Amino acid sequence: MKMKAAVMTGAGKPLEIQEVELAEPKANEVLVKIEATGVCHSDLNALTDETTPAPTILGHEGAGIVAAVGPNVKSVKAGDKVALSWVPYCGTCEFCVTGAVHLCESAFGPMFDGTLLDGTSRLSKDGKTIFHNSLLSTFAEYAVVPEMSCVKLPNEMPLAQASLIGCGVATGYGAAVNAANVKPGSTVAVFGIGGVGVNAIQGARIAGAAKIIACDVKPANLEMAKKFGATHTVNVAEENVEEALKALTGGFGVHFAIDCSGNTKATEGAWKGTRKGGTVVVVGAFNPSITLNLPAGGFHRVGKILKGSFYGDTQPFRDFPMIAQLYLDGKFMLDELVLDRIKLDDINKALDSFHDCNCINVGRSVIEFSSESPKKSKLEEVEFIS
Repeated sequence: MKMKAAVMTGAGKPLEIQEVELAEPKANEVLVKIEATGVCHSDLNALTDETTPAPTILGHEGAGIVAAVGPNVKSVKAGDKVALSWVPYCGTCEFCVTGAVHLCESAFGPMFDGTLLDGTSRLSKDGKTIFHNSLLSTFAEYAVVPEMSCVKLPNEMPLAQASLIGCGVATGYGAAVNAANVKPGSTVAVFGIGGVGVNAIQGARIAGAAKIIACDVKPANLEMAKKFGATHTVNVAEENVEEALKALTGGFGVHFAIDCSGNTKATEGAWKGTRKGGTVVVVGAFNPSITLNLPAGGFHRVGKILKGSFYGDTQPFRDFPMIAQLYLDGKFMLDELVLDRIKLDDINKALDSFHDCNCINVGRSVIEFSSESPKKSKLEEVEFIS
């Protein structure tokens, strides 16, 4: 089938809106009509990364309607609403069978190669291969994705909000609920109040934390954090964060600190501001050339835990529907994370906005397709290019 997509033709170049071809889904794959997709900073990272294969179709935060399924697909059917997970897992490796599906390595080889799980692409133009991004490629009207990337959602779930669940929302929520395992009545500090941090705040709030302390350098972000559940704020550019956190917790420090910043200095501050026996969870990606420095003296005596968390220790088939239901029940804020609704043609403007240091970064621009794509009256009318 032919479809419209935003194509990366080379590192750092603006995406080009092109008509491309999409082959039908193979075994254990699903064709999804993309209704909404968030524009994430990770998409900009991929666009500027020389190792990203080109041409490729970026996009990894998506939601839509199942249009068709390949052989052996059992978990979804045509007409189902789905949110997409960019980290499908195998279900059989040592990590998967012990419940740590976020640590499964099966997707990463194909992901880095720009293919689907079988090592091939369903995307092309004029007979030449176009690569996939994160096994999804949601900056397009349709996507063929692994069945294990498709998480069915309630029919009443709006798809613009649903599209955000699959990355920053699940990562932040999971960092608090899964990785930190925040307890009712506890104290929590969240460092880095962006698209992940505000959802860590929401996760801590839902878990029953008594105090949630937002830590950032932007006054606007700190003010925004209060809307999502922060009870206190600390501007780390103006205050000693260790002293501030201890002052807010009777001199002990917080029970849990969640660092979403990707800045090792923030992690060091989080460690120092966490009490004995506390837990520090790091979800932000560090620059590998920078060193993390923690105090060595008496390290064994403080009983603290320092834990890295990938994807918020998320189990998509458990956590995505749970977040969706929390939203439908009025307990999880997603409407506020949809900063604006744009067309695919405006995608480069959305990516350029990440270069503006004053840009609001607690949500996403969301591309919606329904208004610009002709509706098909029957799913059977979909035709594929072999």
